[in-house]
Formats: sequence, structure tokens, C-alpha cells
Amino acid sequence: MKQKKLKKTLVDQILDKAGIAHESLALNALKNDLPEDIQKEDIYKTLALTSGTQCIIGIVPLTSHLSEKKLAKAAGYKKVSMIPQKDLQKTTGYVHGANNPVGIHQKHQFPIFIDKVALEAPLMIVSAGEVGRSIHINPQELATFVHATFADICED
Repeated sequence: MKQKKLKKTLVDQILDKAGIAHESLALNALKNDLPEDIQKEDIYKTLALTSGTQCIIGIVPLTSHLSEKKLAKAAGYKKVSMIPQKDLQKTTGYVHGANNPVGIHQKHQFPIFIDKVALEAPLMIVSAGEVGRSIHINPQELATFVHATFADICED
């Protein structure tokens, strides 16, 4: 099935310029509006947390819960907590549902941690910086580009 050409997001443009293979998708995981060929487990949410003064990004499957304790340990902090939704845009530059590792890395260089389960899949889906837009990308290539660390950060 031929999809209509999507307008490139800033994230698409950044990845194109860097020569990183990815596919643009129009899907809104927040609304559970997924095409048949995409499983919820393939979609990752980008969460912003703080350890007081430092913002830390955790990326976990949509179907999992982030362990604040494990992320804090991976990042070398005693404790981290979710940034309140009302403070999200001024911290990351993105609204809820549009946080993405590429844009956040370009703008802020916050430490980024991706749950190690992503290494088991050839591709992962993350937000493309706009609600309803995502990218399909190789987890290792994404991690290399945004200087992310793979770690066990999901709750058991």
C-alpha cells in the first residue's frame, strides 16, 4: 500500500542531514491508532526526568513502565523523578507525546538512556517531535547519534 508523502519534521531533516536511515510514520500511539503492521511493543516513549538540576531522558517501550530507581542508578544519581507535564515544554522544548531523543539531544545534550530491550529489535519507533508523527529507526544508530546508553531501566 502506497502511503502519501509526509512533510518532513525537523527530526527527519536532522537525520537526513546526518545520513541516518529512518522511515517517517504518521501514527498517534497516544490514541491507540496503529496500522496493522505495527505492534505496540515496537513503539518507545521518551520520558523526561530530573535529578534536581539535571534533566535525564529515559526511553522505554510503550508497553512498559520506567523504573525511576534503575534509571537513577544507570545515570549515577541517588534519585530521579518525572518532570511535571506542565514543565515539560520549557524543559525539553516539546509537548507531551512529542518528546524525542533526536531533537532533545540537538538542543540540550541531556543524558539519554534507552532500555536494553531495544537492542533485541532491528527497528524501534520513537516520536519525530510532533504529536502524531514518529520515525522507524535502528536502535543502535539512534543511540550512537544521540550518545545514548543502553541500560536496564524498565520495571520488572
